[in-house]
Amino acid sequence: MTLRIVVTADPYIPVPPLTYGGAERVIDFLVRGLLKRGHEVTLVAHPESRTGAALVPYGSGTHWTALERATELWQVSSALWARRNTTDVVHSFGRLAALLPILPLARIGKLQMYGRDGIPWNSVGTALALAGTSMRFTGCGTHMWDHAGNAHRDRWTTVFNGVELPRYPYVARVADDAPLVFLGRLDRIKGAHHAIAVARASERRLILAGPRADSGHEREYFDREILPHVDGDRIQWIGSVDDTAKATLLGGAAALLMLIDWDEPFGIVMAETLACGTPVIGFARGSVPEIVRDGVNGFVCRTEAEATAAVARLHTLDRAAARADCEQRFDADRIVSAYEALYHEVAHR
Repeated sequence: MTLRIVVTADPYIPVPPLTYGGAERVIDFLVRGLLKRGHEVTLVAHPESRTGAALVPYGSGTHWTALERATELWQVSSALWARRNTTDVVHSFGRLAALLPILPLARIGKLQMYGRDGIPWNSVGTALALAGTSMRFTGCGTHMWDHAGNAHRDRWTTVFNGVELPRYPYVARVADDAPLVFLGRLDRIKGAHHAIAVARASERRLILAGPRADSGHEREYFDREILPHVDGDRIQWIGSVDDTAKATLLGGAAALLMLIDWDEPFGIVMAETLACGTPVIGFARGSVPEIVRDGVNGFVCRTEAEATAAVARLHTLDRAAARADCEQRFDADRIVSAYEALYHEVAHR
């Protein structure tokens, strides 16, 4: 059955993103997948978004002042209210508060996705009280919501983030001296300093890819703990990479180092890496234990010493198994199907 779906995104990054932007990549392939399946889709997103859906552009200034954030909430809420009689399902990848005007409208199905830390649990309870069975929530990892403090676990579902597999060609074999790779923002919580320590202890080359902060304590972290180790040979920093360069980098790596110092909700770079057949070595935090199957598509570790030992065991892993696992769990078409099933559930309760 054809559905009329409105997808809302945060206004900070265009859909799809040019370089950095995980959620925006998921929104992009989701919208294209829904259109391909015959649904009517409206996308509420950054003005520079490129989409085959009907685009409602929005955003205000730098996005961070109280007035700007209030303005953006009003922009999304107004767009949803204006379409209240021509919408079957609203899928929010943005702020839950923007759904407030339509929450009591039981004939509109509502789906709120959380892909970041800091779920506003009080707001979740309020939204469910107002919307009843027309409201569902998803997290990109089960660790985000499946705990005793969540009194509404029956209204939650895990839908992983995914990747478009053709963008990441499978690489069956890499050279014996293939480098280790870190790919992400060069902020402390992302663990680039751990990656450097493990690469040095393993006597392996390391390529760091990703943006650095321009100022503040994160720039101080980069200047103090990352830059002094970058020698252009054993430790390289290549800055941000586009999709083509990313696929080449990940496919030619011995492993991705995901040695995070925070409970990252998903980490789409892990799925992108597995799509290439490249294993992941990660710390047991956030989504890492859900994505990395220890001894199958990578290794789950707790310390730098364990991660260093894991590098020495990379030869025991089958890159074909990593690719197959990605196909089974993270293929974009599977993610579209999972969301589509939830749309029908909330639209036809």
